[in-house]
Amino acid sequence: MAAVVSHHHYLFSTITRFNSPRTTRRESLSRGSVRCADVSTSTSTSENRRVTVSNGNDSLDICRVLNGMWQTSGGWGRIDRDDAVEAMLRYADSGLSTFDMADHYGPAEDLYGIFINRVRRERPPEFLEQVKGLTKWVPPPVKMTRSFVRDSIDVSRKRMDVDSLDMLQFHWYGTVMGGLLSEKFLDTNIAIPFSGPAINTPSLQKYKRMVDAWGGWSLFQGLLRTLKQVATKHGVSISTVAVKYILDQPAVAGSMVGVRLGLSEHIQDCNAIFSLVLDEDDVNSIREASAKGKDLLKVIGDCGDEYRRA
Repeated sequence: MAAVVSHHHYLFSTITRFNSPRTTRRESLSRGSVRCADVSTSTSTSENRRVTVSNGNDSLDICRVLNGMWQTSGGWGRIDRDDAVEAMLRYADSGLSTFDMADHYGPAEDLYGIFINRVRRERPPEFLEQVKGLTKWVPPPVKMTRSFVRDSIDVSRKRMDVDSLDMLQFHWYGTVMGGLLSEKFLDTNIAIPFSGPAINTPSLQKYKRMVDAWGGWSLFQGLLRTLKQVATKHGVSISTVAVKYILDQPAVAGSMVGVRLGLSEHIQDCNAIFSLVLDEDDVNSIREASAKGKDLLKVIGDCGDEYRRA
């Protein structure tokens, strides 16, 4: 998809596996070398919910819908630690067992550390094997020495309470755009004060700027109406259609959906993604609607503004 939703095509553009100081193995997977297992839309729900990304003998098995934890950083409401961990357990128990975080996402890595210890104590070993924690490192613009890198990675490793990081990554934009790709914003005019839903979270504000860069709110409404038609046809939500469309792209291993742990949940919508099958008419209509806007990769580049440095 070349427009509002397309920029997520290379979720795993750079993947590095860092082990603890007790080991020396370290492998880097570049965009060109990453290989993903083929996931057919005709496979069963249990089969198509996971994928393996690999490079040579190194591989990582993940759930194809990842729980994004940017929302724990404070801009979406106060996060209660215990409620958040309980919510993480519910997501994992439902099969949504891959969590995405970053060193600058507030307490995200610490919450994962508490959560993974609960899993070790309260779930069987085979369940623990299914849980994956993916994090990101966003360092200041300083000289990158080997010791600086290792010490920085150790901080995340200790916060997450793991011997090695499942993945250290850089990522692009989120598939449901902080919630803009949903029924809530369909047929709304946010240019008139108080006439529509508030753009009042960091993610909504960020992705609204992307909508403006892509083609504006009026054009975005056309995309939402197209997604709604497909959603109604299949009895699912707009966000479910958007994520499924992205997951069906050949270059995509997984798609990230933000979670507001302890505040709200969308476990049912996320699990509906795995049983949804988009036909040729669906895909063509979405592609046609999105192609009316600009190519965001050319307009704003390959990362969000929270990763840009002055």
